[in-house]
Amino acid sequence: MSGENNPMRLDSNESVFFNRELAYIKSRSYDAKYAELKGLTLIPISTEAGAGVNEIVYHQYRGVGFAKVIADYAKDFPRVDIYGIEKSVKVKGIGDSYGYSIKEIRASQRTGKGLDQRRAITARRAHDEMMNRMALKSNAVDGTYGLLDFPGITEVTLQNDGTGSSKTWASKTPDQIVRDINDMVNAVMGPTSAREVPDTLLLPIAQYNDIATRRIGEAGEKTLMKYILENSPYIKRIDWLAELKNFGAGGTNRALIGRFDEEHITLEIPQPFEQFEAQQEGMEYTIPCHSECAGVIIYYPLAFAYADGI
Repeated sequence: MSGENNPMRLDSNESVFFNRELAYIKSRSYDAKYAELKGLTLIPISTEAGAGVNEIVYHQYRGVGFAKVIADYAKDFPRVDIYGIEKSVKVKGIGDSYGYSIKEIRASQRTGKGLDQRRAITARRAHDEMMNRMALKSNAVDGTYGLLDFPGITEVTLQNDGTGSSKTWASKTPDQIVRDINDMVNAVMGPTSAREVPDTLLLPIAQYNDIATRRIGEAGEKTLMKYILENSPYIKRIDWLAELKNFGAGGTNRALIGRFDEEHITLEIPQPFEQFEAQQEGMEYTIPCHSECAGVIIYYPLAFAYADGI
């Protein structure tokens, strides 16, 4: 029966057109470029858990023990080991859909214009935005953790010796800001006996722009950011993260340092974004979209520290 006699279905030519267009649209949605979602770029992504799991079990490790100088024929070799606490995070499914009406499909075929790709791109974007939120902020109801408030990260109390006894970097001198950063580094290296060494500093946008443009030295020959990166033996990357604004206690701004490699932190995405076959629902063909995310796992929380009030 032709589509003209049965308006609830596409005829063979219309079906061929729709399937070809849909394959192209799906492909384009995977390649679409977006405004930067920093949680998806700063944190290493792991997909090794695989689709279909309900939770991911992991261990938080800590090394113990020491070595010593020994005499010939010694038998008392010190024993080193690691111990860990078993924990788990819940895997949460993410879903949305987009679709096209039979009228839209036929109109596109007759005009040769093609179907609107923006619906598929918007569906993909919604998944990425949800994963980005899960990467950065914990959700007690869902049982997932985010980078910015992951349990066990060290809190650093900054000195309030800026103008008017303030902690804000806008009120502090370059020397005081460098000291604050060193205090955060020491809060990681001290308790771990330098087993953990942070290499990345994350700042709210305003504070990032401040040190990126504040000139120092008598001739103002370099920025404070350049000075930090050139002179710190530890911090090798400074980046901005918009979500740090007002995230600290009392709505203050937060700074965070850590070691951002897959040994220390991962964003768990057991099932990356996928699109299923089109399903007819009345006068519309709907394309369901699905992914799975378990938020962030920090295997060594003592490798991270944060400070509020900057």
